[in-house]
Amino acid sequence: MTLLNPTLFLEEPPALQVDVAIVGGGPAGLMAAEVLSRAGIAVHLFDAMPSVGRKFLLAGKGGLNLTHSESSELFRTRFGQRQSAVANWLNAMDAQAIRDWAHGLGVKTFVGTSGRVFPEEMKAAPLLRAWLHRLRHPSVGVPVQFHMRHRWRGWLGDALVFEPTGVAGVRRVQAKATLLALGGASWPHLGSDGAWVPLLAEKGVPLAPLQAANCGFDVMGREGQGWTARFAEKFAGQPLKSVTLRVDAGPQHPPHAAPRFFRQGEFVITQTGVEGSLVYAAGAHLREDLNLGAAHFSLDLLPHLTPEKVLTEVSWPRGSKSLSSHLKSRLGVEGVKMGLVYELCSAAQLADPQTLAFSLKNLKVSLKKARSVAEAISTAGGVMFEGLSPDLMLSAQPGVYCAGEMLDWEAPTGGYLLTASLASGWRAGQGILTNF
Repeated sequence: MTLLNPTLFLEEPPALQVDVAIVGGGPAGLMAAEVLSRAGIAVHLFDAMPSVGRKFLLAGKGGLNLTHSESSELFRTRFGQRQSAVANWLNAMDAQAIRDWAHGLGVKTFVGTSGRVFPEEMKAAPLLRAWLHRLRHPSVGVPVQFHMRHRWRGWLGDALVFEPTGVAGVRRVQAKATLLALGGASWPHLGSDGAWVPLLAEKGVPLAPLQAANCGFDVMGREGQGWTARFAEKFAGQPLKSVTLRVDAGPQHPPHAAPRFFRQGEFVITQTGVEGSLVYAAGAHLREDLNLGAAHFSLDLLPHLTPEKVLTEVSWPRGSKSLSSHLKSRLGVEGVKMGLVYELCSAAQLADPQTLAFSLKNLKVSLKKARSVAEAISTAGGVMFEGLSPDLMLSAQPGVYCAGEMLDWEAPTGGYLLTASLASGWRAGQGILTNF
């Protein structure tokens, strides 16, 4: 790390001595602070923003999805290649523990029709206010000290270096233990900008490149140029409901391997492509294929009907009816589904009943690229588990722990991201206590 001017340190006051410094005021950092505060450890939490929990608040603006009510066995499968590591966090703080924790803050929860768990008020702000009040005025333990507008710039010797906003010079902090909970690189205007990557790389910490996760994708379109202007203008923003999305095994997998992803749900058409919960859930597979050169997924627009039934209805004589009227009356295909069929099928495919019936059950959507990391809900990549102890301490930096989205794991939306972030903060806090 190269500091702006070494002479800044000549008249700097002595470094602030603290028991534990937590860098980052998102869910993982706040949860670790709670664990340590309850145990009587003096915690100082630093954040670059004017207030903590900014991404948490924005994510909960339309309804805070705390966790999911599905079985713990199924819940653990949502974390892809990292499900074994994440399961270790969830052993101490699972979905039910998250609900109990929220109830302890005076926030009641309910299970929605999709199985997702929300606060009764639906908003994140009341929960965050109650949480911060408890951290500042705990009934057990010691208060957490918050230092806002402190941007972390790395280390000078064994001291953390912060650059306070609007104040000349820097501030040094020496901690017996440090937790980094700096987030990924999505929504950088809320504080998580990935600026920590070179700082940890300098220390020899193994890092996987940050990539967009829970993001939209731009499509290739039938002519390789994305959606046509007509289709985008008419259908952008509209949800495609009750469809099944399938990602088949790619050339890197054994022949005739089962699909890597197969799930019914919904997503949204955008000006340039697709986004939404079903796309996010398949995103890791689609990103893997794009990294190898090409990616697509297949849609079943009529998952409630067999291929034989679809072929029978498509083949039914339509007389003077248009194809649109025919498919609407015989199969209920209309609106954005019908638009997608016209957008992705050639005139020859539309004219042949067998090919059209196959397309309605296997509509291929080719992808051009993932949307940018800055637009993504979360990121994949980050601090690799191979460089961490089970307590989430960095092997390359003893006494420094990491938690939250800056670790190399990912999960779809639906409460999984938030639950695992909170659980990782709990695990890191317990790790610090064990080694304190």
